[in-house]
Formats: sequence, C-alpha cells, structure tokens
Amino acid sequence: MATRPRPLVILGSINLDLIATAERLPQPGETVGGGVLTRQPGGKGANQAAAAARLDGSSRLVGAVGDDEPAREMLAALTAIGVGTVDVAIREEPTGTALILVDAFGENEIVVCPGANSHVTLDGIHLDHDDLLLCQLEVGVDVVLAASRRHPGFLALNATPAQPLPQELVTRCDLVIVNETEYASMPELAHARLVAVTFGAEGSAIFEQGKLVARVPGEKVDVVNTIGAGDAFCAALVLALRARMSYPDALAVANRVGAHAVTQAASQPVLSPLSHYLTGSVGS
Repeated sequence: MATRPRPLVILGSINLDLIATAERLPQPGETVGGGVLTRQPGGKGANQAAAAARLDGSSRLVGAVGDDEPAREMLAALTAIGVGTVDVAIREEPTGTALILVDAFGENEIVVCPGANSHVTLDGIHLDHDDLLLCQLEVGVDVVLAASRRHPGFLALNATPAQPLPQELVTRCDLVIVNETEYASMPELAHARLVAVTFGAEGSAIFEQGKLVARVPGEKVDVVNTIGAGDAFCAALVLALRARMSYPDALAVANRVGAHAVTQAASQPVLSPLSHYLTGSVGS
C-alpha cells in the first residue's frame, strides 16, 4: 500500500483579522460611513495552513501567538479542520492583528500589526527531508532564511509582503510565488529557479529562470472577498506540484481553488479536497 505523503508544513503568521466592509475604500484623510465590521481568523501562515488542511486532509503550522483569547479561539478552529498546531509557540506579546478594509468589489487594503509574529523562532522545530515547507515574509526574512538553511527538502516561498530578498534565499527556493506587482518590484526573482506569478482574474503563469514556461487563464466568478484567495492558491499550487502535475495543470487547479476562495467572505474559506478541482468546476 502506498505511503501517504507527509502533511504540508507552513511557516508563517497567525493574525486576528478585523475587517471593515464598505461600498468603497476611503481616500487619504477621508471617512467612509456605512461599514460592516467582522472578526475572523487570518494571517498568511494560518490561512495557507487552513487551505492545505482542507485540500489535503491535514497540514502543520509553525508560528507564534500571544497568551490571549483570540489565539485560543484561532488555534482551536485550526485544529478542528486538521491543522497541527503543536509547533505554534506562545509568546508574551499579543497575537498579531490585521486591520482590513474591503470594498463592494472585493478589493482590499491591509495594515498588519505583527505582535507575536515578530518573535517566531525555529527553536525545537524539526524539518525532515520529506517535508514540503511553504513560507511567507510576514514573520520576517531572517526567520525564513534560517529555515531555508535548516530544511533539507522542498522549499516554497510566498514572497509577500514584497521586500529585497537575499540572493542566498532566492537561490535556495525551489518555488517562489508572487503576484504581478510583487514580481515587478523584486528584480532578483528574474532568474530564480521557478516563479509562479498570479495576475488576479487574468490567471497565473510560471517562469523558469526568467523564461515563461506556462500560463493559464483565470476562472470567472462573482468576487466577494480576495483576502484569502492568494493563500489558497499558494497551498493548492504546492500540493499540485507535489502530486507531479504538469505546470499548466498545477496552475489550472490552483486557479480554480483561488477562484473558489474569492466567492466566500472568509479569510480561511471552506474548500473541497484538491481532487475536486481537477475538473473545470469551481465550488463545493
């Protein structure tokens, strides 16, 4: 009997998302009324771990939270959907918080208050050669660089928020995932081993050492919220590549997962198993 692959390991942030939804986003110095406030679990690390668990049955999260009620609520919710949280450290600092504005078209603006996310370490964390590790930059490039040196296996980096990357990290990554704006602002990625670039509703592409090797159009859906779409895309793409799908097929599956995510208001949307997205359908 075939051995089941190890759960995807995600090193990243865990935030409480405070989301104000209004007809439009305010201009600098402007107040927009009539908003609706919601409170939900978020953080790119937690979002990607939740997506991976829903797509693959389980995942493992490495991060940090405060000793507070939001952390207890979020960790309980993650555990309930199959995210392993034993590697989430409890710090003296409060759990990270993201202040998010969303307009009627699903576009958003986000300010992140990192809190405990600024104190993530790899103390006591074991990474096996068979582990697939997916990181982001909300926990700091130094932590990600340390993980890249320690981890002997596959390393994927969702390089957001965009910032200059050490050449050592770019060279080490098996896969970097960015959106088109991030790709344009990070010239060091031009000759990275493998870069997946998302173009919103226009789909996604893969560049191998700067050369376009695959591009797949996006899925047309009614957009409710784009916050969790990129995170769902990242988890799906890594899992699809683990399954040895071709680049076009892997992008198509990840596009469908991202499209399903934007039809929901949650930062950690409910997703179907990855196999559901092998066809052209979007949704549960």
